[in-house]
Amino acid sequence: SAIYVLPPGFVESSCHSRIFWMKLNKLLLQGKFFQLEIYDPSAGPVLLDEKLASRCGYVVSEDVWGNPVFRASVLGCHVANEADELFSLTVNIKVSSFSSMRAAVTYTYPMYCSYSSWDSREIVCEENYMEVSVKTDVPAVSNDYTVAWMSALPETQNVAYQLWQLMFVSPSGRKRITVSDAAKLGYSFNNTLSRVYLRAPYHSNESDVSVVSGVNMNMVTSTSMYRQRWLLLLIDTTVSCPVDGISFTDTTLTWTVPSVIPTLVVQESTFLSKSILMGVDDQVIINPEEKNYLLEHNETHIRITIPIGAEGGKLKSSVSGGVYGVIYSIDLFLEHTWTDADWQTTKYTVIKPVTTPFMPQIPTVFNNTLPEERLFNVAFGHFLPDVSLVAIAIGNVPFTLGEAQRHGFKIYEIPFSNRTKGFILEVSFDDPYVLKEYVNRNETKYTLLLNYTLSVGPEMTLYYHPAEVECVIADIELPEAAGYCDEENLYLAIPTFGLHQYWNLYLGNKLLNRHVALTNGYLAATNSTHLVLQIPLFAVGVIYEEVSFQKIKARFDVALRKVKTVETLQMFSVTCSFNSSAFIICHPDGTVMVSAPMKTVPAIDMSKTKLRDSSCKPREYNEEHAFFKFHVTTCGTSVRFEGDHIIYENEISYEKETLPGQSIPTITRDPDYRLTVLCYYRAKETLVLGAFGSDPSTSPPFGSGTMVPRSNIAVHRRIRQALNVVSRVSKNESFMEFYEPNMAILKQPVEPVFLELELKDESPHTELHLENCWVTRSLDSNSTPRWNITVDGQVVIEWPMRS
Repeated sequence: SAIYVLPPGFVESSCHSRIFWMKLNKLLLQGKFFQLEIYDPSAGPVLLDEKLASRCGYVVSEDVWGNPVFRASVLGCHVANEADELFSLTVNIKVSSFSSMRAAVTYTYPMYCSYSSWDSREIVCEENYMEVSVKTDVPAVSNDYTVAWMSALPETQNVAYQLWQLMFVSPSGRKRITVSDAAKLGYSFNNTLSRVYLRAPYHSNESDVSVVSGVNMNMVTSTSMYRQRWLLLLIDTTVSCPVDGISFTDTTLTWTVPSVIPTLVVQESTFLSKSILMGVDDQVIINPEEKNYLLEHNETHIRITIPIGAEGGKLKSSVSGGVYGVIYSIDLFLEHTWTDADWQTTKYTVIKPVTTPFMPQIPTVFNNTLPEERLFNVAFGHFLPDVSLVAIAIGNVPFTLGEAQRHGFKIYEIPFSNRTKGFILEVSFDDPYVLKEYVNRNETKYTLLLNYTLSVGPEMTLYYHPAEVECVIADIELPEAAGYCDEENLYLAIPTFGLHQYWNLYLGNKLLNRHVALTNGYLAATNSTHLVLQIPLFAVGVIYEEVSFQKIKARFDVALRKVKTVETLQMFSVTCSFNSSAFIICHPDGTVMVSAPMKTVPAIDMSKTKLRDSSCKPREYNEEHAFFKFHVTTCGTSVRFEGDHIIYENEISYEKETLPGQSIPTITRDPDYRLTVLCYYRAKETLVLGAFGSDPSTSPPFGSGTMVPRSNIAVHRRIRQALNVVSRVSKNESFMEFYEPNMAILKQPVEPVFLELELKDESPHTELHLENCWVTRSLDSNSTPRWNITVDGQVVIEWPMRS
């Protein structure tokens, strides 16, 4: 392959802590593959691999920003060394568009480092190797050879002549091997003009792990030995490096390194710390506090604390198990210099890339909706810059960002604090994809169902986040009805807006539709704005508040109820007084009121008119009319069944006065008068009675109802047999499904209760009258307070009192 000139800005390099540092710009490598070769002047290019890197003192990794990084010890295998002061290393950078590296472009990059101020002992703890280099100042040796001196050091008798050997001490015992054999085990040993050095892999067979001040240290204890003529050189090449010491909280990471390492400081009492420096990447941080870093040390520990997200490191978005979160990475190093009695000066350098575990950061949906503008404004964050919004589902309908913009949704990014960002979405309340629900009396609940799709991190992992935003506003106007009357009818005019969409009209418990209106004799007319109901005075559903001689006060009620819940929101009523000379009114409770015209010639005495029971006289009368009020169980009223109706019948009559005479025929002065009164009741009809007010302050939150048929002892004595009476509570107005007997039934105060009392006897002479019916708060039918529905067969309505 050809050799090319490096593009500008492709490579940066520096020297620090006797290490070559080289960094490649990832932007110039996008979509490309690369390899690094070390150029050996005698052997040519040597391809880097993991095993070679740890033995020869090389590291290939990435910085926190994803840029490839290469580091090499100045004592590395292929480094040219001039007098332990000037060091050079040439690296080939091969770049190809193919993973096979064919057609690669090769850039040659030479690096130079000068490093003259060596300390007596220097230790480097790199990512993949430990290295110790020691100064070899050899004093002059006496020419006198003495056997006694040699015999004093029996272990050295077998040291090879003019050949370096290594003695390892580990828990498994002592091991003495040659340098070449040590290289086969992954070690690298050599000497320079003034130093010897040993480079060791972590966790070799000759290493040991010990805990120092709570930190695990990997240690290789060794002595380097060399014999030449009268000289025997023994050098302590023990090295020890931390393998952990990292801890995390939600907001910080902490790196702890022991201040004093016993295997490196034999005489602790003579230990003296000279300087402690920390760095990020290859830069020493002179004032850590300016970057919110904390560097602390005491007799046992050196501790560096970094806030998560601090400058110098990088936060990266990630997805784990479908959860969004972040990972923080920072490349740290520590340089500790100390003196002790055994060593003049030791410089101890540790390089430590740190990455936090995955930290979940559940995104937040901020509802900034503007009800007055009828606009959803939803912010979604916080996210790092490596997150982008790629799609959004609204009301379960997916949109790309382009489709969403074309539809009319507004989506844009917004910067937040701490270098984060969010996404703003604006959707009109009136958009067809917004769910709308009529709630409460006059409010609409608008619901925006969202599902965000985000592309997260450099891996572009897809992340989905559902959200639901609601807003309830009073934007529905409840209709107001107008009522009026003419001589024979009541009228209700009701706005048609919202009818059948939000509300329905009810007559009692019946939906007021066209069929019900026609059946009951109402006329219904609709124009563009209103529905007008015409209700004849004597039609079904008219309530007669006051009935007296020739005067009726009548009321007609229509309930406005919710379509879905059938909750009553408003009652529309029209009340009018009518003058009527002739009428018959049959009340649901069996009360009959009759105003009867009696125009006879000659006129009769109205005070002497009566019903079948002659004790039932008119309540009011004048010369032409009489007003009667009676109950169908009194005044000689008879009953019969015709089809599905019960018919009660009575008769208004006048008793003729006779004149005294001596012989027959009798002479009368008054005409004969009889008027039949009929009341028709449906045999099967639900009677709706109100027993409670709807004031929640006075009504119990829940009530219970049960029906207990109470026999009339007098009746028992009279007919000498028990009546076959069944009382039941229906679950609804169809009277098809019933609750079990003696079962407590919980109801809200405004909920209807459907009661049925049935006489099973088929005797035509037996009638059933509901004399007394009442409601209590408890299962005890005699408890108080008590609200009556019927008393002695008469309907009453009692409102609950405060108790």
